[in-house]
Amino acid sequence: MSAIEFSTIADLILDGEEATNRLGADLARAAKIGDLILLDGDLGAGKSTLARAFLRGLYVDPELEVPSPTYTLVQHYEGPVLALHTDLYRTKSASESDELGMHEALETGIVLVEWPERAPHLFDQAILTVRLTDIGDKRRVTISANQSAAPRYTRTLAIREFLIRQGYPNAARKMLSGDASTRSYETIHDSKSAPLILMNAPKTPDGPPIRDGLPYSRIAHLAESVTPFVAIDTALLDAGFCAPKIHAQGVDQGLLLIEDLGRDTILDDQGKPVPERYQASGALLADFHQVKWPKSISVAEGISHEVPAYSRHALLIETELFTDWYWPELRGNNAPENAKAEWLEAWNAVLDSIVHTERSLVLRDYHSPNIIWRDDKTGTDKIGLIDFQDAVFGPSAYDVASLARDARVDISTELEASIVDAYCARRIELGVFDRAGFDAAFAIMAAQRNAKILGIFHRLNRRDGKPVYLKHLPRVEEYFARSLTEPSMAPVADMLKRHGFSFPGWNV
Repeated sequence: MSAIEFSTIADLILDGEEATNRLGADLARAAKIGDLILLDGDLGAGKSTLARAFLRGLYVDPELEVPSPTYTLVQHYEGPVLALHTDLYRTKSASESDELGMHEALETGIVLVEWPERAPHLFDQAILTVRLTDIGDKRRVTISANQSAAPRYTRTLAIREFLIRQGYPNAARKMLSGDASTRSYETIHDSKSAPLILMNAPKTPDGPPIRDGLPYSRIAHLAESVTPFVAIDTALLDAGFCAPKIHAQGVDQGLLLIEDLGRDTILDDQGKPVPERYQASGALLADFHQVKWPKSISVAEGISHEVPAYSRHALLIETELFTDWYWPELRGNNAPENAKAEWLEAWNAVLDSIVHTERSLVLRDYHSPNIIWRDDKTGTDKIGLIDFQDAVFGPSAYDVASLARDARVDISTELEASIVDAYCARRIELGVFDRAGFDAAFAIMAAQRNAKILGIFHRLNRRDGKPVYLKHLPRVEEYFARSLTEPSMAPVADMLKRHGFSFPGWNV
């Protein structure tokens, strides 16, 4: 084992089998396809116990049958990911281990190996080693990882330490979801309280500078820690809207324990939009836009969050995702520099037309995944808001456009009109409202958002290895085309025509 490539990431004392089971499940939270994990230790040290807990955690099945492979040498497990559990105790030579299919399994799955010292060459190929030692009625566990795997396994162990410090040492963790960012979410179950949600949002370092010495995240005002989430959550709750209560926070670690608002969204069981829920969500934005939101929000003593403005620089650099990522995928070559300049010139002209449009707090991703429908509640408590850490001050129409042209589901033109009408009717009911000005801003913000998303979904596929988002592209293209027919979008539409672009519903 190379001392340069491997380092010890944890040296733990486990008090009994329950603690071993928790560790196995926690390690499974970090496992990825291609991981070769070695479980090292003497007879009775707990290798099989840890492997069983790992596999049950991997498949989220506490009753999963996990027989010991001592006599069969190998056990196969099928599911969302393949797993191979091997025991080399009865092998007679190191070469015999190569006949068990481990290398083939690593191409599409995860491999656990007990008694790896029978095949020493595996130590040079492993990404994680777990050494278990009996010390009386306890176990000592030393975990080492290579450089590529160490951050994720260190992170899952840090989450358990966070739960222990917050009074949930025995809580069961279950992966809930991840998203297009580096954030992920887990449900936390503990016998003494209702289920909670753990937000795992490690601080993201700035990327390379791309303009004026600043990275993309700084220009586009993307949250780089959990501080903005805590701040916006506080503001929403103070204003009487439904957002998760925060039960515990580790701001420095990027960890939060928050209220579980439920699983129902504004979609039905088949994933189709429920018109009444979308309309109610539109009307809620009308009330939202009546609030005088603070621009500086206290998070803790000596810590505050300054809500950034959705500046022209931010809006423009988001549209450039279209020319940087969507254009090359569609055309097979990078956008020419003159085309990029024309694109920005067109967008500047468009944004000039709404320079005086109404502005408010913009949640920025106000659509089906982030709107929780609480059927048993009333008033503003009926609609729960999540995933708002990137909130900015910008055109009020932006969140209405995000909702009415939901990138994740098909919104017909008729449903879109009913959502916008619900919003506008409530605005008129609440006071003076410039419908014409709103309509122009809506078309522009919808186009800006969907141009950005077309680029992001290709970037997620090409750069981040997340092809699942490509299935949404035809829908987003159709949404983008809706805006291109509006007079306020003429400069951008003309530029795209000159370069031979066409979209469904907008053919040149």
